[in-house]
Amino acid sequence: MAEISDAYMQEQLGRTREYAVVLLRAAKQYGSEGSAAVVWEHGRRNFSLRAKGLLSIVCPVTDDTTLCGVAIFNTTVEQARQLMDEDPGIRAGVFSYEVHPVRSFPGDALGQ
Repeated sequence: MAEISDAYMQEQLGRTREYAVVLLRAAKQYGSEGSAAVVWEHGRRNFSLRAKGLLSIVCPVTDDTTLCGVAIFNTTVEQARQLMDEDPGIRAGVFSYEVHPVRSFPGDALGQ
C-alpha cells in the first residue's frame, strides 16, 4: 500500500464536494402487472439524467432484498428529491427512495 501523509490527506479532503446519494427500494407496485414497462422507462430516464451530467453513478442492486439501486447525483439533496419525485417508477408506486447528503472527490469513477 502507498504511504499517505497527513498533509496529503488534508489537501485531498479539501477537494471534496457535496453530492446526493439515493437508495431506491421496491414499493407496493414492484413486480405487479405492467411494472416491467415502468422500470424500463425509469431506466430510460436514468440514461437521460446521466447524459445531462446530473446522475453520476447508477448501480442496480442484483440481490433478493428490497434495495433495488444506489445512485449518486451531482446535485443538491433538494434537487435530487425533485428529480426522484418526477421519476416514473416513483410516480407509479413501483419504487420508493431515500436521499442522503454525501461528500466525495470530483472525478472519481468506477474502475474499467
